[in-house]
Amino acid sequence: MTTEPQFSRIAVLDIGKTNAKVVVLDSATGAEIAVVKTANRVITSGIYPHYDVERLWTFALDAFRRFAVSPGFDAISITTHGASAALLDATGELVMPVLDYEHGYPQSVIDAYTALRPPFEETYSPHQTMGLNIGAQLHYQQTVFPELFAEVATIVTYPQYWAARLTGVTANERTSLGCHTDLWNPCASSYSSLVDTLGIRELMAPIRSAFDALGPVLPEVAQEIGLERSVPVYCGIHDSNASLLPHLVNRAAPFAVVSTGTWVVNFGVGGDLDHLDPRRDTLGNVDAYGRAVPSSRFMGGREFEVLSAEIGVVATDDVLDVVATVIAKGMMLLPNVVPGSGPFPGKQRRWIAAESATAAECYAAACLYLALMTEACLSLIGAKGPIIVEGPFSLNQVYLDILAAVTGRDVIALPGSTGTSAGAALLAGIRPVVGAERHVSPRQIEGLADYRRDWHAALR
Repeated sequence: MTTEPQFSRIAVLDIGKTNAKVVVLDSATGAEIAVVKTANRVITSGIYPHYDVERLWTFALDAFRRFAVSPGFDAISITTHGASAALLDATGELVMPVLDYEHGYPQSVIDAYTALRPPFEETYSPHQTMGLNIGAQLHYQQTVFPELFAEVATIVTYPQYWAARLTGVTANERTSLGCHTDLWNPCASSYSSLVDTLGIRELMAPIRSAFDALGPVLPEVAQEIGLERSVPVYCGIHDSNASLLPHLVNRAAPFAVVSTGTWVVNFGVGGDLDHLDPRRDTLGNVDAYGRAVPSSRFMGGREFEVLSAEIGVVATDDVLDVVATVIAKGMMLLPNVVPGSGPFPGKQRRWIAAESATAAECYAAACLYLALMTEACLSLIGAKGPIIVEGPFSLNQVYLDILAAVTGRDVIALPGSTGTSAGAALLAGIRPVVGAERHVSPRQIEGLADYRRDWHAALR
């Protein structure tokens, strides 16, 4: 990265599982100076559920057109959710829609793929349900739609699909290949044996660094956006690793990052892969520099969304007092609110001692649940040092207080929607800027240690 920003403003196309946005960031301050958002819809018709990429493309072009006028931008970067790949024909068009990773496959297809998967010790990619392993997606598309798959000329990871639409240059990139795809060997920093097992090595686009400028915006796209000069487009990065990148630049290991959104993804920076348990949704992620990072996750944002809809509106001013009541009552929520991932696989949610509970008590129990799930995830990856929480959960003071207390470690909250856009902007050479931090020191919450013990005992 350059010591001085090469560009004055960076536009970021940021596609999450739930929402997509285009953000413009100021290089000197790191501040978001313009943003527009839309829902990321799944189309359920057709050969399988898939993302509405044409609607997202129209949204992105409209945003770029608007922001080219004001505030202006002179580079584009990209970040998207993982567990997605695009299958392109010889002209660069999609052969099949971009598959929604929450689509489930027939048992016969699942069993056949299970027999093909490389061992965890090769990929550090745990078995996932649905299509959360990209290898499983490719096997499904190859097996169920062989005639269509025969037309595939190039396979690209999802951030790089959008980069290809903007530049005409196809690429793959390590952070998206290294997020539980089964396709990557993080220790060797090369494709896993699955690529040859599936016979797709020749279809995989060249690997480029997330920091590479793939090329300028295509002339016809630049004309549609209204760009009057050449604007480079950077290769792009997996969203959780985009959130991690500013911390890699600004902090010395060891530390942990809890990146919250639809997923709560936990990184143990400075740790190793030796003690990961594939049965409990731990994995070896790959950071923007190509280095393996022990990681774990659960679908905490989606779970909190489900719980909040059920509980209703709660005044949060005195919830810490309600937490004490919940602990004293032994009221608990056990995993999983959303099944299929996380540190306690195969479990289905269960309330204990929740009869006649108030909405405030249910909310407090939900915060206890999320903090205990996060603590379990951090323990599984041997995370050390302070815990940085970024994204929506950084605004939940009850969650932060419980997390600090249950781990006995300092928690640093970075308020904001997510760190994904800022991390993606770093790819274009923007100077890393430290945002406003709130430090939460661990303090004793009476009865919490016993509550944690009883929570784990109830799981067993």
